[in-house]
Amino acid sequence: MQAPTLPTEQKTVSHQRQNAPKRSLWWEMRTNVWSYIYVTPMLVLLLVFVVYPTFASLGYTLYQWNGIGDPSNYVGLDNFVRVIHDPFFWGAFQHTFIYTLVLVPIQLLLALALALVLNNPKLRFASFYRSVYFIPAVTSPAVIGVVIQLILSNFGDNLNQLLLNMHLIHEHIDWLGDPRFALGIIIVVGIWNTLGYNMVYFLAGLQTIPAELYEAASIDGANSFARFFRITIPLLRAVGLVIVILAILGSLQVFDLVLVLTDGGPYSATEVVNTYIYHQAFGGSARAGVQPNVGFASAASFFYGVILLGLSLAQVLIFRYINRQRALESGQ
Repeated sequence: MQAPTLPTEQKTVSHQRQNAPKRSLWWEMRTNVWSYIYVTPMLVLLLVFVVYPTFASLGYTLYQWNGIGDPSNYVGLDNFVRVIHDPFFWGAFQHTFIYTLVLVPIQLLLALALALVLNNPKLRFASFYRSVYFIPAVTSPAVIGVVIQLILSNFGDNLNQLLLNMHLIHEHIDWLGDPRFALGIIIVVGIWNTLGYNMVYFLAGLQTIPAELYEAASIDGANSFARFFRITIPLLRAVGLVIVILAILGSLQVFDLVLVLTDGGPYSATEVVNTYIYHQAFGGSARAGVQPNVGFASAASFFYGVILLGLSLAQVLIFRYINRQRALESGQ
């Protein structure tokens, strides 16, 4: 039996592709020279303000240095040993973990619910509502912290009186000065502040789902809950995994909101890892007696960076395993 042969035109194209000269990297760069010119300012800023300080601070981890003059007191790896054995670092890590554990699921559920509502083509003024919910995300957390402080200082007593009249509390509460409530206030403000980002991500994912799938499901008799769990959730899975990873990493790096609202107080009850590093580098915190030590702060920063890198890799591996298991189950 004679083997099938390709048409003459396909043979010619295939032959031309095989014999075509390989394009060098220099040729590609010359062809796309304007693209590289456009991104050059961003790359320069990235190298000057991110890459260089990162590698420069790696050398400081080996010294005990207050940031003035040149570092001379060489301590080797003692800074890393101190970080590992410092209970205040692990206390700050615990607060950061609690912040992430509470904020991420609540925020993602609210963002998905808002995205589902705002993605409805029958909703009037949908663009206006999207802008309203996204405004806090583009507002500086420092400004938000100042405004929240003013609100609680001016209207905190009125809120206390309202809650007392409703018999929800039995005494006046200093919302940012009470260790029992300060971290909770920061979490609530954090949810509101960054909700818009995840809402936009979910909206982008929802708009990639073909409307014909929902129409076909409606014709087949599927109600809204069935369409949500059978169409929306499966088709949002890939986008959702990325959103979860970004939300976790973003919440683990909370800094400016805590710094402005409580500065890590009261009594270090809201100290997170980034404010801990900041206070170690520049001194002054809710915990008295902290002296500036750039070397120790750099060591704490690198140690926390390694933890974040490990958590990121763990998330990716877990999500890949889950997707692989689901693919095997669907194949069966």
